[in-house]
Amino acid sequence: MPAITELDLPSFDYTDQSLRGEGYREAMRALEGQGWIVSGPLGFLVLDREAGEFFLRTKSAVFPGLTIAELFGIDDGPLREEIEGNVINVNGDDHRRLRNLVNPALSPRAADRHRPAMRGFLEQLLGALPADGRCEFVEAFAKPYPSLSIAHVLGAPLEDAPRLHEWSNWIQRQFDAASLVSERARIERAVVEAYAYLDELLERRRADPGPDVISDLLAAEDAGDRLSHAEVRDLVLDLILGGIDTAQSQLSHTVRLLAEHPDQWAALRERPDELAPAAVEEALRHEPVTPFTARITVEPVEYRGVTFPPGTVVMVSAWHANREGAGEDFDITADRGKARILTFGAGIHYCVGANLARAELQEAIAFLARRLEAVELDGAPRYGTITGIYGMDALPLRLTRA
Repeated sequence: MPAITELDLPSFDYTDQSLRGEGYREAMRALEGQGWIVSGPLGFLVLDREAGEFFLRTKSAVFPGLTIAELFGIDDGPLREEIEGNVINVNGDDHRRLRNLVNPALSPRAADRHRPAMRGFLEQLLGALPADGRCEFVEAFAKPYPSLSIAHVLGAPLEDAPRLHEWSNWIQRQFDAASLVSERARIERAVVEAYAYLDELLERRRADPGPDVISDLLAAEDAGDRLSHAEVRDLVLDLILGGIDTAQSQLSHTVRLLAEHPDQWAALRERPDELAPAAVEEALRHEPVTPFTARITVEPVEYRGVTFPPGTVVMVSAWHANREGAGEDFDITADRGKARILTFGAGIHYCVGANLARAELQEAIAFLARRLEAVELDGAPRYGTITGIYGMDALPLRLTRA
């Protein structure tokens, strides 16, 4: 059985910083028909859903966070502590224990109780937009909305939302090699600041619990087992990291797609309650903000007649997997059946905050559909890079109120 390194494969540089917007989409389309796997600068990229799910689910591969830390000499200090405590880097029985304790606090029912507050933030943000409806949507709407929502969900003061956003933005850069080289000290400082803030916030919530996730986590118990202070702090920081930049980026792309497809916006306007969840799912499928999810093999893996030696990095392309059997069209009314999307991952490390993210996005899209007659581009969108979280740097819009 040949090793993956012995095969002559097409190549694709997913670290290319110029891959943005239509150029990125053209490059991804060009990979179709190239087979199920291609080589890249850091490892290999799998292009179909079945292979993607296999590598996301196998116990023989893990998220390479600790490997990245070792490569960059992050052997101790607050950033190393955060990396080790991040639930995506915890595996086996420890991971199973954490998920059993945290899942009830982040269930669909638990997420639903925060929807009224989300609607209040949406009202506030729409009311602050200029009367002529011209705005840069990312800065005016998509950026503050998830920060306010996460602050509410955690039971943190709403005035602290900008600080949560800043910490999320900086600490997320641990997944970007260039930032680790040039901005590691700033990333470390963000971890120190976030930990100090959360230590104080946890003590306040412990003394005065409320209907928030931190209070739920502090009270969580499974067969007599409870979360330690450090575990709660790390899980809360995981929610900040995973719930702000990602929601900001996915909301921006969703609204951009609707602005680019006026027929889809018109259909949504007619049936906002019915089609808002469908619009969110279609945007998650069509433009995943986590286009590549990494795994590294910890033992030999045999798949499709090929051996993947220990230490092989495998990237899973959600972009390709999500389109399999569904095509390129963005259509919120299409029946996509029960085909799984890989935007939130798969297996034991399926995104812990997926229910909360869906609630945020659904509320935002339904709210905008009820309040706005038209959503139109008011200039060229500016796209971020596809490394890490694939976001938008700017989305100029003209919003016509109903």
